[in-house]
Amino acid sequence: MSTAKKLTKSVVDAIAPTGKIFRVFDSEVRGFCVRVSPSGDKLWQLEFRPFPGGRGVAVKRMTLGAANVLTPDDARKTALKTLADVAKGVDPVADKIAKRREMTIGNLIDLYENEGCKVQRGIRIGQPMKARNKAYTISGLRHHVIPLIGDMRISEVTSADIEQLVRDIAGGKTAKDVKIGPRQRIIVKGGDGAARKVARSLSAVFTFAIREPSVPLTKNPCNDARVNKVDGRRTRFLTLEEVGRLGAALDDLEADGSNPKALDIVRLWALTGCRRDEIAALKWSEVRSDLGCLVLDDTKTGKSVRPLAASAAALLASLPRYADVEQLDGLSPWVFPAGSGKGHYQGTKRIWRKVTTKAGLPGVTPHTLRHTLGSTAVSSGQALPMVGAILGHKDARSTAIYAHMQQSPAVKAATRAAGGIAAALSGKTPGKLLPMKKRAG
Repeated sequence: MSTAKKLTKSVVDAIAPTGKIFRVFDSEVRGFCVRVSPSGDKLWQLEFRPFPGGRGVAVKRMTLGAANVLTPDDARKTALKTLADVAKGVDPVADKIAKRREMTIGNLIDLYENEGCKVQRGIRIGQPMKARNKAYTISGLRHHVIPLIGDMRISEVTSADIEQLVRDIAGGKTAKDVKIGPRQRIIVKGGDGAARKVARSLSAVFTFAIREPSVPLTKNPCNDARVNKVDGRRTRFLTLEEVGRLGAALDDLEADGSNPKALDIVRLWALTGCRRDEIAALKWSEVRSDLGCLVLDDTKTGKSVRPLAASAAALLASLPRYADVEQLDGLSPWVFPAGSGKGHYQGTKRIWRKVTTKAGLPGVTPHTLRHTLGSTAVSSGQALPMVGAILGHKDARSTAIYAHMQQSPAVKAATRAAGGIAAALSGKTPGKLLPMKKRAG
């Protein structure tokens, strides 16, 4: 049926279904009609010939909405606007098909995980992210971004959407604690810090998309979003009095039977300024006592040489060599091997909570110990390049310096910087270098 009449609400309501689909056209707007299905459902539609029109151009049809949702006047206005766009050369049906084929944010994150995840600044620019950093980045995107805007088309995301995303994450909307198996949970925390990290990661995803020829994207909505993507500069460090409380807490926990591996890892964090896994995952092959240094194979900045303070070297020398649980006749390559299975010790999070609670140091992180050594080194008069050598801020690529590392000023600087910390950890008066207590192997 195609009888033309002015389509009003009363006219449309009076149209009865038949055993097949048919359309009733409007008498005022050419191509504007209502589609009636055998079940009685009614849809507003528009038929048109794409620009430049004419009998040689095939007719296309698009749905404007359900008749029980859009009023006749609203549907007619939409039809008129669409016809005006068609007259300007726009093909709304082709645009709709293209939009359906366009990838979603979830699809883009999948592509970024497989082909992106490159360092975007610094000396490692363009190189693949470290495995741990990549895992954290993708986990943040999947647990925070995908639940909120994962189904949105990439071209539809605006700066306002990014701003709302950040507010939702900061407010804890994506936080969850889900048990997924025996002794396995997924714990996702929100907050301002998580929101800033996700905003940085998502901006990197959009930058990747713009540079990717296969992705039809030309603008990064994060650039115009009024959000804070930069963490505040961390200035927290421990006073020697606080270091003394930390050392006392370690001694008390050791006397109570806590795992000595975890406690010694914490002590070495304080004495070396190394990052968490640079000590927890330390291998004996990386400990060069003869050269007075650690030669770390793989750090945040690549291969790195770290001078060892005398107190740190003494503590390492006192540690036992553990048997390899996989090889009964061999020794573990790890300084702190896992209690079972392969790999290094993984229990530092549990012991750290106990240490900071007993020491009365809420909010202090293992990275605070790194800041503490750096601050102590600067306070003792060490030049900034020397502090950088102690903390491994500069990637030492040449092995030529290894032969003279023991006499290097960096070792002396590290010893002076860690002297007060070593004394405080041992419960002694700072100012006099005291080696860590010798432990029976």
